[in-house]
Amino acid sequence: MTAWGPPPPVVIDLGKSDTRKVLIGGSVAGALGILALIGAVTAFIDGEPVGGSIAGIIGIAFTFIGVMALVKFKTVSRPRKLVIEQHGIRLDDPQGAPWAVGWQELGAISISRTQERAVQLADALVKRTLVRVDLHPLDPARCRSAHPTMEPLWEFHRVQNGYRLPLGDSASFIGPIDHGLRMFAPQIYRGVIDEGFSVGLH
Repeated sequence: MTAWGPPPPVVIDLGKSDTRKVLIGGSVAGALGILALIGAVTAFIDGEPVGGSIAGIIGIAFTFIGVMALVKFKTVSRPRKLVIEQHGIRLDDPQGAPWAVGWQELGAISISRTQERAVQLADALVKRTLVRVDLHPLDPARCRSAHPTMEPLWEFHRVQNGYRLPLGDSASFIGPIDHGLRMFAPQIYRGVIDEGFSVGLH
């Protein structure tokens, strides 16, 4: 606490981060798709139907990804914030499924991270850090009954007897979340837990 009262909440802007990722990913995929489609047309004109067909398939796939990014943009870019404060932790999601859990409801809370080695189409190896916040209730049955909007997070992605809030490839979130939990919930905070490596195809 400060001389004027409790410290201010720690606020992580999830919507802003997701919007940036969708814009970058969608733009890159769309540009690659258009280039591939142009290459397909050129190949057909030059009498190379096999190369044109392959380029066309790749072009359609990447263009589809770009279009889907535009379609999903409004949903992904909606304002969402993770707030860690004196009374508990909450997801401020006015257009989605908001929730709030008091510290007294939890037996433990932690940050889990996985180092993912993502294999790109060009066989490049890209390392990403997947971040989650894991919440373990003191009384699971009562907590689940009290927080129905959190049900999709219950035992999500291998977590047991708890909720897992996935934050995607967001290593930059670890510092402020760790700071907030140490400040507001030191009695139940279990720190940052490394869950090893995984390999994915992207």
